[in-house]
Amino acid sequence: MTGKIIKGIGGFYYVAAEDGKVYECKARGAFRKEKLRPLVGDDCELSVLDAEACLGSVDRILARRNELIRPAVANTDQAIVIFAASKPEPGERLIDRYLVGMSYVDMPVILVINKVDAERKRAEELRELYEQVGYRVLLTSAKTGEGVDGLSSLLEGKTSVLSGPSGVGKSSLMNAVFPGFEAKTGSISEKIGRGRHTTRHSELIRVAKATYLCDTPGFSSVELPERMTEETLELCFPEFSEYMGTCRFGTSCRHMAEPDCSVKRAVEEGHIKKSRYESYLGLQEILRSRRKSEWN
Repeated sequence: MTGKIIKGIGGFYYVAAEDGKVYECKARGAFRKEKLRPLVGDDCELSVLDAEACLGSVDRILARRNELIRPAVANTDQAIVIFAASKPEPGERLIDRYLVGMSYVDMPVILVINKVDAERKRAEELRELYEQVGYRVLLTSAKTGEGVDGLSSLLEGKTSVLSGPSGVGKSSLMNAVFPGFEAKTGSISEKIGRGRHTTRHSELIRVAKATYLCDTPGFSSVELPERMTEETLELCFPEFSEYMGTCRFGTSCRHMAEPDCSVKRAVEEGHIKKSRYESYLGLQEILRSRRKSEWN
């Protein structure tokens, strides 16, 4: 049979198979020889060893469309970055850190501003800012149902990674989109946890036909990707693209203290939002500090 790995922990892989069952599987030893590690989200072929106990073996990993390093997830279609319009207050620098992390791995992003019923003015300000940059922004309210149908259509038929800080109403929103979401999460965890796996790991939740959500602690963090450098950061700010290479120092310009910088000029003239440029400077400092600490 074929199936999709929905969780992997402690050397066991839990596969949602085409017969509707979830099988606890071990991977064939050949994977170790090939240095191929099965990932959550992988489509695979499996053999059933015990149908009654739902035990099997992962025999082959099918071709991957993409692969994320941190968290380790394969075949994802998009990231849903969720913030609240109020409580907690949505800081733009924190939003930017999430968006930069997704841009670095070339992941399509939908920015969702939830709780618009609590603070609509702020939500509209954020939508205007990030739509100008080029991001798709959706305003939602789990309380009133605003934007729920729109989000549902964007998730349908895709494997989506959920991310965002705590307290933004992520579970309430997902329950509004997919009634019983929390119950499905709990039942799957109980079924494949079997009382021995307590550490949170990446996990896919099947919420509808061909529709999966990945709720993972890795994408709820705000750490910058390990491989990101001061040189590659500018690539994660879409509004910088038309100015790159046009500075006095060309592609060597980091758009900080250098003279005759096209990006800084665009900020002064209002073509690039000052708040976004300030986020860029803050992230450059983080990357610079990280590089210095690696040298020591």
